[in-house]
Parts: sequence; C-alpha cells; structure tokens
Amino acid sequence: MPKMIFVKPDGTRQEVDAPVGLSVLEIAHRNDIDIEGACGGSLACSTCHVIVAPEWYARIDEPTEEEEDMLDLAFALTRTSRLGCQIVITDELDGLTVTLPAETHNLLLD
Repeated sequence: MPKMIFVKPDGTRQEVDAPVGLSVLEIAHRNDIDIEGACGGSLACSTCHVIVAPEWYARIDEPTEEEEDMLDLAFALTRTSRLGCQIVITDELDGLTVTLPAETHNLLLD
C-alpha cells in the first residue's frame, strides 16, 4: 500500500498508509491529522490547504480553475499549494509529502 508523509506546522513528520483512490483530506481524517476540511471535500472552502513538497508537485494532476479560486482564499499560499480534497492517491504517489500550513481560515463560519 502506498504511504504518504504529513509534515505538521511544528516540523513533526507523520508517515501514514495512503490507500489508492482516497484524497489527502480523507487520509488525514482517517489518521487524526489536523486538517479541517470544513466543506467535506466539496471544493467550497480552503481549509484543507496543504503545501506539496516541490519534488512531488509535478507528479500530481494540475489544479482546476475552481480549485485555484478556492486557493486564493488560503493563508500562507505557496507555488506548490493545493487543496487536500483534490489530490487523489495513486500508486505513483507512494511517498507523497505535504506540509500543513500554520493556520487556515474557515470562511464558512464568517
């Protein structure tokens, strides 16, 4: 089974199983990783913002226009920022590493 690594804001790394077909958000929730995902993965918020390690960014599908619109609302946006709900694990993503930003902003609660 593929694995992936979450790097927490304090620098702690946590390697977890990453079943093929699940999103990074789903994997985070299965492993009690602190990613909110306020909209439940329906691409209506930016609370599952993750920063993909540069060496992995080119290996994932490009973001859609809708995802880019939601990313515009994320704090600490980087050139390798993505929404965890939009990255679906494949065998080729075995070892994917993402960093959790230090903060997120839930516009659904405003």
